[in-house]
Amino acid sequence: MTTQTTRPERSATTPDRPGVILVIVSALVAVVGGFLGSGAVIGTPIAEAADGALSATATLVAPAGPAFSIWSVIYLGLLAYAVWQALPAQQRSARQRILRRPIAATMLLNAAWILVVQWGQVFLSVVVIVALLASLAVVFALLIRHPVERTSTAATAVDTVVTDGTFGLYLGWVTIATVANASAWLASIGWTGGATPWAVVVLVVAALVGLFLARVSGGRIAQALSLSWGLAWVAQGRLAGENVDTVVGWTAALAAAVVLVGTLALRVTTRQRR
Repeated sequence: MTTQTTRPERSATTPDRPGVILVIVSALVAVVGGFLGSGAVIGTPIAEAADGALSATATLVAPAGPAFSIWSVIYLGLLAYAVWQALPAQQRSARQRILRRPIAATMLLNAAWILVVQWGQVFLSVVVIVALLASLAVVFALLIRHPVERTSTAATAVDTVVTDGTFGLYLGWVTIATVANASAWLASIGWTGGATPWAVVVLVVAALVGLFLARVSGGRIAQALSLSWGLAWVAQGRLAGENVDTVVGWTAALAAAVVLVGTLALRVTTRQRR
């Protein structure tokens, strides 16, 4: 399987001001939603909302608490992207014009997910997070199809980190979060059949998804870092936390290693072929 990419030429059209404003507003909504979900001042912490259905010990595939600190990095990336795409040169960028609306959708869906969790609707949260995952997959595909515009070394580096890096991390984390969310819903409705086998299967699927993303992207690393981060914290939670299951724990650890090592191997192989 080969990945074809197209590099958009810089647009000479008028600035995409509606798209720029949409991204800025969406980023602010997402960050405010994240603050609400933290429970720092108002709102209920996600781990305590919905009767604790999404806590770090609710299911065998729930990452341990420290894993969720990655949201600070993602939210910082979203704000950085909102600023970057609003710069005069980026307002006319053909690449950013293509990306803005799908990216805004991921931000708004993230805020919607926090809202429904605060409302205590676990099943609806699964629906929303699946939609969020699908939207991030669209953004990821667009990032591959429309690579960074090679203008200057500094601009290229910033775009790679702020755009590709942020949304790669976002996709990888939401992949493992979707697994945990779906499992939490099943547990909330009393599904108890084969907890350990089920957890092993979904962790293996998560690892395969990570390898697939690496394959289609030519070894992009950001999504592998966040997915392996989440899997590693699932391992820690099952091997040393309250909800101990050594089979699931070692499966998660192996899955994290497979995603990270497999992605690095694909990255090296892809670069050697160029």
